[in-house]
Amino acid sequence: MSKEILKTYEPKSVEDKIYKFWIDNKFFSASPNPEKEPYTIVIPPPNITGQLHMGHALDQTLQDILIRYKRMCGFETLWLPGTDHASIATEAKIVEAMKEEGITKQQIGREEFLKRAWAWKEKYGGTIIQQLKKLGSSCDWDKERFTLDEGCSKAVKDVFIKLYEKGLIYQGERIINWCPHCKTSISDAEVEFKELDGSFWHLRYPIVGQEGRFIELATTRPETMLGDTAVAVHPDDERYKDLVGKKVLLPLVNKEIPIVADEYVKMDFGTGVVKITPAHDPNDFEVGLRHSLPIINIFDEGGVLNENAGKYEGLDRYEARKVILADLEKDGYLIRTEPIKHNVGSCYRCSTIVEPRVSKQWFVKMKPLADPALESVKNKEVKFVPERFEKIYNHWMENIKDWCISRQLWWGHRIPAYYCQDCGATVVSADMPSVCPKCKGSSFKQDEDTLDTWFSSALWPFSTLGWPEDTEEFKYFYPTDTLVTGYDIIFFWVARMIFSALEHTGEVPFKTVFVHGLVRDAQGRKMSKSLGNGIDPLEIIDKYGADALRFSLATGNSPGNDMRFTKEKLESSRNFANKIWNAARFIHMNIDGLDIKNELPADLKTEDKWIISELNSLISDVNENLEKFELGIAVQKIYDFAWDSFCDWYIELSKTRFIANDEGSRSAKQVLLWVFSNILKLLHPFMPFITEELWQSFPHEGDALMISSYPQYDKKNEYKEEVEAINKIMSAIKAIRNRRSEMNVAPSRKAKVFIDTEFKDIYENGKAFIEKLACASSVEVGQNFEIDKAVNIVTADAKIYIPMDELVDKQAEIKRLTKELEKAQKELDICNKKLNNQGFVAKAPENVINGVREKAEKQTARIELLKSTLSSL
Repeated sequence: MSKEILKTYEPKSVEDKIYKFWIDNKFFSASPNPEKEPYTIVIPPPNITGQLHMGHALDQTLQDILIRYKRMCGFETLWLPGTDHASIATEAKIVEAMKEEGITKQQIGREEFLKRAWAWKEKYGGTIIQQLKKLGSSCDWDKERFTLDEGCSKAVKDVFIKLYEKGLIYQGERIINWCPHCKTSISDAEVEFKELDGSFWHLRYPIVGQEGRFIELATTRPETMLGDTAVAVHPDDERYKDLVGKKVLLPLVNKEIPIVADEYVKMDFGTGVVKITPAHDPNDFEVGLRHSLPIINIFDEGGVLNENAGKYEGLDRYEARKVILADLEKDGYLIRTEPIKHNVGSCYRCSTIVEPRVSKQWFVKMKPLADPALESVKNKEVKFVPERFEKIYNHWMENIKDWCISRQLWWGHRIPAYYCQDCGATVVSADMPSVCPKCKGSSFKQDEDTLDTWFSSALWPFSTLGWPEDTEEFKYFYPTDTLVTGYDIIFFWVARMIFSALEHTGEVPFKTVFVHGLVRDAQGRKMSKSLGNGIDPLEIIDKYGADALRFSLATGNSPGNDMRFTKEKLESSRNFANKIWNAARFIHMNIDGLDIKNELPADLKTEDKWIISELNSLISDVNENLEKFELGIAVQKIYDFAWDSFCDWYIELSKTRFIANDEGSRSAKQVLLWVFSNILKLLHPFMPFITEELWQSFPHEGDALMISSYPQYDKKNEYKEEVEAINKIMSAIKAIRNRRSEMNVAPSRKAKVFIDTEFKDIYENGKAFIEKLACASSVEVGQNFEIDKAVNIVTADAKIYIPMDELVDKQAEIKRLTKELEKAQKELDICNKKLNNQGFVAKAPENVINGVREKAEKQTARIELLKSTLSSL
């Protein structure tokens, strides 16, 4: 690559070129290597329906930082990419497309539908992968996997069969969550609860044989009363003991149903009576099993009332509610309506309110799988960062119910269960059986359902490495090291991977779960289509570059916490990229054409030792932060060092040696190059494109920055005395600059500086720096100076005097400061007048009052400073 770099940094001219260079040279590739320790991350597979959003961008950035860091630390790093088939989301896309053609799934049949689905996947499924590449993701793309590919499908079948044979997968009629829009069952983890306005409708059911006597109860779903098969009271409730065993007449249906006693009922809630609808409530279902109650399903797959609903058949559930309530009121069964707020479950994919429904489904028996998974986290085989997320994991696993894994969809892993058409026996097999083990028949039909998407995702860390085959990749890269994920899918995915891995491989799937928060907008709101506050990462990359986006997402990021994404943060990141670029140009201007080696010279000056020692401390800190997953802290330290210590101080300090074309000048340039090269290395995992481009432009060893060695702490680069010396000189320069700024002294006005200190040698050696950086005409170092009419400045190590006449035109300055003082006093008077006005204090918003108070405090401080400066004049 050319040593020349453009005058200004243009990400578009760099990023695609650099990424191609990495891909062409196979720098992302990983393979079993006995000479190296492996480090593995499996990508949380994005859905093939997905478009890159800020959540993906954060997730990918954090993973890539870790992978690039570990790669540079000498590990054989595998970042394994892939995509998820996303049953519900993908099927919905294809059904929607077919709707535009005026056809349905049922019209074209399963085989033709799946052809369309695969064609859709081929056309659109890779979009998000290409988008991830724009971010700079250094995945081993040759190993890209798909949850429906041949290897993953084999693993899914293998797991299903093994769990079935162990009695851990069973088929049964249970209450499940049903989405009337997606027309499929969904697991408990896929139900999102949100608080909604609702009502408690208080009803009365007539007691059979006791004319004029009713039993009162309340419900939030009156339409389900059509499926009531009992009412229940607590066995210890004295109010109703005489009614247990008797019957009530179900209103509108005119059917007698029993009054049962069950401890599920809370005596102190409402009237202490509940209606029991076993087909449409999970708790009622359990009560129904205990009392052998009939189960009457009143809804079809779309949430429309069926033939069991009598005259209400054909009505949508919410339309039916209105009609039923009107009929109840007309017949005198509706007592009153009470408005409430309550949590309602909705489908995580389409936000439709789910309907509990009894259905024949396939389930995984969870308790035997959950116990070892709980133990693995308790004994720290798997660690959560931050640790507080263990509580969420433990709570979910301790209260887990059997997992409904069947879905009424066609796109996905079809359940490997076959039904004998002669005797009805169920045979679970990888392929269509030829003979029924029960009746010897040969006619079979495969189960129509597919498996929950999370069933295959749960196997992702090991199925993608070749399991159930004992491949070299599986033996070397498994268990993986770090899983990077948002806190919103700990129970969706993380928990399932842990129990699946322990059951099928005997090992945990990863050692650490690094949990990050959500990306929110500048106001702290969650990004969503409805709010219109979403940010397209690709637009950001196009305008600011991938490095600026990555840097913005890493800066201020702390494990487990949400972060706000602002335009100001993005612009600050772009400015930092420009600062680094300009520093590189300055170095090029001073070394190009010279044989400057990228190594430390033998002869180091005090300022060289200071920057080398400060860099050494930074290297130690950044490595420690990255090992602790404190990525936001690490990148902030690199930023501070690069901007402040290196650009604003060392470059300026070293310029004093550039004038002479001697060995001192040459050594300063070597240190400049060596330190900057190490900054590029430290920064590379965060800003890979700009750092690679600049590193390639300087003298270097090796093919690429991304495969060079990450800087490590070196005790011999520790120079405590020199650090203390330069810090003293910098402190004096800062103090002089601050005082000159307060006095409005132009940089062009030079003044002599007298330094009274016991550290004479340090300040003598720093004279050139003070003259250049503190606008001093000359510097005199000594003790007990007697200078008439001087500005006095005090630091921790010195008293500094600057003759007033050399700094300012005394009369002009007095005049200027007097005007400033009058202006400040007026501002303070206005603030005090407001704060002393009881009407203002009583009526104004708190933030406005606080703003006035802050302004008053600032003006008071300014007045004191102006008075002090005038007094010295």
